[in-house]
Amino acid sequence: MQTFCSPCFATRVPIRVKALHTNQRTVNNPGSMAETAAPRWAQKTITLPPQKRGCHLVTSQILKEIGQDLSGFKCGLAHFFLQHTSASLTINENYDSDVRDDTETFLNRVVPEGTSAPWKHTLEGPDDMPAHIKSSMFGCSLTVPITNGKLNMGTWQGIWLCEHRDYPTSRRVVITLNGI
Repeated sequence: MQTFCSPCFATRVPIRVKALHTNQRTVNNPGSMAETAAPRWAQKTITLPPQKRGCHLVTSQILKEIGQDLSGFKCGLAHFFLQHTSASLTINENYDSDVRDDTETFLNRVVPEGTSAPWKHTLEGPDDMPAHIKSSMFGCSLTVPITNGKLNMGTWQGIWLCEHRDYPTSRRVVITLNGI
């Protein structure tokens, strides 16, 4: 591995950066970190089965669907986009399920629902508008680095699907991989 030095713009303190991927030939810029291999792209839409209301660890289900494609990337990014407005994706604790239960409890306290809630949008039921708000709070997309054919998350991190509706429905996730 080559080591490059770069000044830190905020403090002007030199920092050392180790390049994960280097090569012997670069186009028009010898010594650059640019890779000569052409970038690769892969995209797949997966359907996650219906889940009851709450936060659900879905990392293994996702890896089962994309593992073969993912293994072909040495370095890159995986982007996950949930095609729904009443569920969300987030990265959080992958070990203790109490964290998922506590997160659901928190969301339900912060975003009230039912007949006493102040929401105008109730066409699909009293849980619909709260589901939209919760989805906006956590978001519908994630980006995770890819390193040596694997998602490069922390030891205790996992991908959660947060279902914010009372009646379960399947959820579609568009997964786009790019890198080298």
